[in-house]
Amino acid sequence: MKIKDIRASLHTTSIEIPLIEGKVAGYGREEQKLFVFCEVETDEGIIGCGLTGHFLAHSVVVALEKHFLPVVRDMDPRDIEAIHQRVFSKLNPRAMTGTVSMALSCLDIALWDIHGKHVDRSVAQLLGGNKTSAPAYVTFGFPQYDRDLLAEAARMHVDKGFRALKTVVGVDKGGWREDAARVRVIREAVGDDIDIMMDANYLFSPVEAKMLCRAVEDCNITWFEEPLYQNDARALADLRASTRIPLAAGQMEGHRWRLRELVEHQAVDILQPNCTYCGGFTEVRKVAHLAQIYNLPIANGGGWPLFNMHSMAGLMNGWLVEWHLGMVSVGETIFVDPPSPVNGILTIPDAPGLGLTIDRDGLERTRVTA
Repeated sequence: MKIKDIRASLHTTSIEIPLIEGKVAGYGREEQKLFVFCEVETDEGIIGCGLTGHFLAHSVVVALEKHFLPVVRDMDPRDIEAIHQRVFSKLNPRAMTGTVSMALSCLDIALWDIHGKHVDRSVAQLLGGNKTSAPAYVTFGFPQYDRDLLAEAARMHVDKGFRALKTVVGVDKGGWREDAARVRVIREAVGDDIDIMMDANYLFSPVEAKMLCRAVEDCNITWFEEPLYQNDARALADLRASTRIPLAAGQMEGHRWRLRELVEHQAVDILQPNCTYCGGFTEVRKVAHLAQIYNLPIANGGGWPLFNMHSMAGLMNGWLVEWHLGMVSVGETIFVDPPSPVNGILTIPDAPGLGLTIDRDGLERTRVTA
């Protein structure tokens, strides 16, 4: 079996936020307007698909079709290590992140999809088959909510069966004090038996993050995700030493060496490799094994649950899948009847590979041609 073609395309969408009238452009934060979808075709007619997020999306499409395809054409898609080695040596010899990491993620996911279809096994099984399902948490706490709507939305998702909720912090005009108040609103709305996470998306200084941690430590926060500028490993380690709130990070680091830095600095309690950003399932598996050596769990941050659910179920230390409502909306648009959580649990599809069927009409509706 040989790789014969890579077809990449640019897409956008808009989403509905529960309890808010109208649609919001994109699928997350303001800059998350675009995503890249690719299909890899083999000489045996097996086609796998992959996806990556918004970073330099136009460049990723060009990279896949004009740079990656000539490098990997006629290679066996199951020879994952050989493919990664050739990409590193020909396109990324100094292990830079950015466009190469995004494109490699997209390609690698499609290759695992092909392998699974070829041997009639799910990607989760190929990764190790530790479980057939994984618990999910819902990212629901959008900044568009005022405090009353935030509480109502929290209760709504608990009523749907979720036992873990994540809210965005670091973007409110009221600063960390308003973030603290909003976290307390959620805790009061759902009681003590629900996990609550908060995600700053790199947006706090170390001082601001410490202030917020101090203000909400009694709220029993499950983790504080990517609290600091640039995922500064040294500063994260300092913050971790000053708070009882577990820290999580790593979802958009472009390769295993950056994630290793977080481990070596003892900067995190939970490592968050995301297959759509860090180099695909191949890199996630390496990072998961690194984390196992240090008794660290991995969890899904950065969304795209229909892909990352395989990592969380397949690998021994996999934990929670992020049911990010914006990226869930994308999945429901471009795939036919994709899996969804039942009582907060995502079950890996019985179908081989990713277990996803492309909705060609939905894919075409979201396509960006300019």
